[in-house]
Amino acid sequence: MAYIVKEIFYSLQGEGLHTGRAAVFCRFSGCNLWSGRELDRARAICSFCDTDFIGVNGLNGGKFNSAQALVEQVVAQYSFPGCPYVVCTGGEPLLQLDTTLVEAFHQAGWEVAVETNGTLPLPPGIDWVCVSPKAHAPLVLSSGDELKLVFPQADALPEKFQQLNFKYFFLQPLADFQLAENTRLAVHYCLAHPQWRLSLQTHKLLRIP
Repeated sequence: MAYIVKEIFYSLQGEGLHTGRAAVFCRFSGCNLWSGRELDRARAICSFCDTDFIGVNGLNGGKFNSAQALVEQVVAQYSFPGCPYVVCTGGEPLLQLDTTLVEAFHQAGWEVAVETNGTLPLPPGIDWVCVSPKAHAPLVLSSGDELKLVFPQADALPEKFQQLNFKYFFLQPLADFQLAENTRLAVHYCLAHPQWRLSLQTHKLLRIP
């Protein structure tokens, strides 16, 4: 299988439980909830996405003809002691991430995380699963490590997800022109419902990738 990758970069995790953790981000091209083109945004299932996931023209991006080739690219660019951590993201990484690639990362000594919209099946062996549900998208993954809900979404209220089998539940304020108000609402909800924690996009606050 060939893997189409927008970019591979090293930064700090900006969201969720692992905020502040050093990680290599492998951003796969393509998504099943939006084409990535602005002319399609208004009718997309996920119309608030703030990520460029089209093509292969980002840092270290490209088409990799095997799992081993992709892992070798990651290892060649980013080698450091300890247990290295790769976050497979997108777009929607589960359009491409498979057992072969997960095993190849593990064989190279890497811990593997995924950030997914939860609409596709999960290959076995992933070490950390973050699911971010979207309104009007069927949720296939009802368990994992953290559920990170962009808030508010009129048709994706937190009550809809609070009984699912996740270890941690996060609300992340929707980063649109009402960010300040969305943040206030998320804080208020977390205070009233302490099962939920607040997740901020700290990488944006720090102005890092």
